[in-house]
Amino acid sequence: MNEKTTLYHCTADAFHCDFNHEFRIGDLGNAMLNAADMHSTERRFGMTYLNTLNKTWVLSRLAIEMEEIPQEHAHFVIETWVENAMKYFTKRNWDILSEDSSKVYGHGKSIWAMIDLSTREPQDIFAVNEGTITEYVYPEKSCPIADVSRVKTPAMTEYTEFVVKYSDVDVNGHCNSMKYIDHVLDTFSLEHYKQQQLHRLEIAYVAESYCGDTIRIYHLQDETGEHFFRLAKQAGEEETELCRLRITFKNKQ
Repeated sequence: MNEKTTLYHCTADAFHCDFNHEFRIGDLGNAMLNAADMHSTERRFGMTYLNTLNKTWVLSRLAIEMEEIPQEHAHFVIETWVENAMKYFTKRNWDILSEDSSKVYGHGKSIWAMIDLSTREPQDIFAVNEGTITEYVYPEKSCPIADVSRVKTPAMTEYTEFVVKYSDVDVNGHCNSMKYIDHVLDTFSLEHYKQQQLHRLEIAYVAESYCGDTIRIYHLQDETGEHFFRLAKQAGEEETELCRLRITFKNKQ
């Protein structure tokens, strides 16, 4: 590790694990976001500083690819760094490793935008704090998974629904980005998770939802076994797309 990266130490506490005694993917995603926040805050381009300028970071796309899921009580680390920074977007990556770095659990890739809190319009990243972020861009460090995509989904008609509740809403006042993943993963049975482990998850965010909104989860599994999801907010006959996901599983060993 050098000054361009941060190590975030984690424990797979029992209350963050599922019935297989494995760390839940939604909680892993939140740990990755916490690592990103710590990394950016320590370098003065994090949300705490941006909020004083009426700006914030928003997650646009995320990919998580797992070879193995941390087991209950496991100590592990999440290393994060900025791969690239452009005027309106930045790429951030993660490695998920055992505490002694002898085991690679998985990796993550993401794309973020900086927006104005009032207008919700994209902001010039390089105009903040004299472009401090450029000092910490680390393209030399590789992340060995496919880039996150826009996630194109096929036409889908089958869906389930949920209503956004108190526990879904975060400090920004809208449904937390990881909660969409939780609700999607809830559509699979316990029997499925006895036999299958999540291998890769991609999500592309489009719009926000709020407490009380009714959300439809459209789902289709194609002939290759990939699962596609599209989440949309319902308001009468109107439908607003919120995010799209592509998920693949692998057989448990």
